Amino acid sequence: MKQSPTDAALPLAGITVLDLTRLLPGPMATMHLADMGATVIKIEDKAAGDYARTMSHVRNELSQLFIAVNRGKQFIQLDLKNETDHADLIARVKQADVVIESFRPGVMDKLGLGWDVLRSHNPKLVLCSISGYGQTGPLSQLAGHDINYLATAGVLAQNTDASGRPVLPNLQIADLLGGTQSALQGLLAALVAVKMGGAGRHVDVSMTDAAFAHHLMPLLAVNFYGRSAAPAHDFLNGGVPCYNLYRTKDDRYMAVGALELKFWQNCCDVLAQPDLKNLHWSLGQTIGGEEAMAIKALLDDIFSQATQEEWSQRFSESDCCVSPVLSPDEAIHHPHFQARAMIAQDQHATEGPYLKTGSSVQFRK
Repeated sequence: MKQSPTDAALPLAGITVLDLTRLLPGPMATMHLADMGATVIKIEDKAAGDYARTMSHVRNELSQLFIAVNRGKQFIQLDLKNETDHADLIARVKQADVVIESFRPGVMDKLGLGWDVLRSHNPKLVLCSISGYGQTGPLSQLAGHDINYLATAGVLAQNTDASGRPVLPNLQIADLLGGTQSALQGLLAALVAVKMGGAGRHVDVSMTDAAFAHHLMPLLAVNFYGRSAAPAHDFLNGGVPCYNLYRTKDDRYMAVGALELKFWQNCCDVLAQPDLKNLHWSLGQTIGGEEAMAIKALLDDIFSQATQEEWSQRFSESDCCVSPVLSPDEAIHHPHFQARAMIAQDQHATEGPYLKTGSSVQFRK
């Protein structure tokens, strides 16, 4: 049953979404839609259901992953190969605004639920298909996960440790930037077009394409130098001392983001290094060059002489974009996230108490 737009203040009240996705990217996208007021009906098969139900951290019956990305949804089970259940889904499609799926390209067609079929039943429907490599192209039929998409897009090669070994981030960039955020971008744009009188659309989201399209800094280096920069030597990943990470005396880190000259000069004042104030990329310092690396080495030594807490205190009253690198546990308890209701405790029927994040988008009238 659709909500009436007058029933709630959230902007997507009255929008119905049929969610056929599994694991992380699609469910996270539809969770955001639910947070914005949409009625989301998560449709799982009658066997195992969403694989995320038992993936990773399971206390009793259900994983923390599944709980985290499926709040605010209704749940039903259908066997899409069964004639009765197939007809049930088609009936729901006729009344829905959005269908979002994350099968391998071609599976929806095999199920008799391809774009041509769905739009014949609902010409205003928006179908969003999330896949690793997109609905077309030479890699479209390959299986993969975030690590594979980042590897293919050139992202992992630019994020390495001191030995040059690629580092695996604990933020699933392709899954969430691609499968979640790009899906939201595409389907909401298509939904706006429908609400303005246009026809429905099929939104093709490739997680690898999204990672590739947003991996801008290496492309800038290719355009300027004819090649990508060496790892840890590009503009925003270690090639300038004013935008870098520095280890403290207690083996913690400070994040220096003093990209603008005024912030760098304020930073130098706190560090008691007036001679460095005019040694900055904006004044001709070569990115990743000898001078930049020599200043970074100097700052490595300076930051190592005090603890993170001491440095945090020294920088607390200076406007220069320097922050302590917090652990996830510390971030959870940070006053900023507490004040903006970005973290809250809840209770699950089988898994007990757990922490949940707030909506990443807040609306005000």
